[in-house]
Amino acid sequence: MTLWPDAYGKRILETVDSTNSEAARRAPDLTGPEWILGLSQTQARGRRGRAWQNPPGNFAATLIMRPTETPDVIALRSFVASLALYDAFKATTGTEMGLSLKWPNDVLMHGGKIAGILLENIGGPGGHLAIGIGVNLIAAPASDQVEPGAVPPVSLLSETGVRVLPETFLTHLASAYDMRENSFVTYGFAPIRQAWLARAARLGEVVTARTGTQETSGTFETVDEAGHLVLMTPQGRCAISAADVFF
Repeated sequence: MTLWPDAYGKRILETVDSTNSEAARRAPDLTGPEWILGLSQTQARGRRGRAWQNPPGNFAATLIMRPTETPDVIALRSFVASLALYDAFKATTGTEMGLSLKWPNDVLMHGGKIAGILLENIGGPGGHLAIGIGVNLIAAPASDQVEPGAVPPVSLLSETGVRVLPETFLTHLASAYDMRENSFVTYGFAPIRQAWLARAARLGEVVTARTGTQETSGTFETVDEAGHLVLMTPQGRCAISAADVFF
């Protein structure tokens, strides 16, 4: 039986505008890390301000915490969260078949996007970190609702037949995150990086990284010690700190 980790608070809300927004409101009063689960969100958002579809029965939660490292190290928690999500899916379904991790912070199941992560800093340097996580537990957006060329969305129910309550999934996720966070704090990024690469989607294949102004295609070689995507392009090796990746 999966148990709730002692070090983390838990708050479950019937409805909320956004769990990341709620985390920002609650941050000044927190004395330790806390998970906030919204059973219904009215203003869910994803990376780069995009809307995030979150019908009832899907999963939307934010972990609010106050890490003490430098900003570049704090940002590596996107990999910690990705691995925790992978572990939570494995615990929920009993298998890791079909699961993979897409740089920088998506989880794929059978090649389709099943979960995404959004990191936001609250209060500037020395403030809080909000790790927002959305999971398509029972429903996924239609393909015409995502960016052209993006990985098609899928749901846990459609891909596996497994139906799980958000509260149950949260317990699996919180337990998995606690384990991965302890590893990160104790041993640094190296074992997290190694574990992430072992689960990476399209490693060794040609991918395209797009920012608002630039597009770079090349063979996905690795993720470096700073968490950058490393591509081998016709012009040589290129390390990319932030982008959307297309297959």
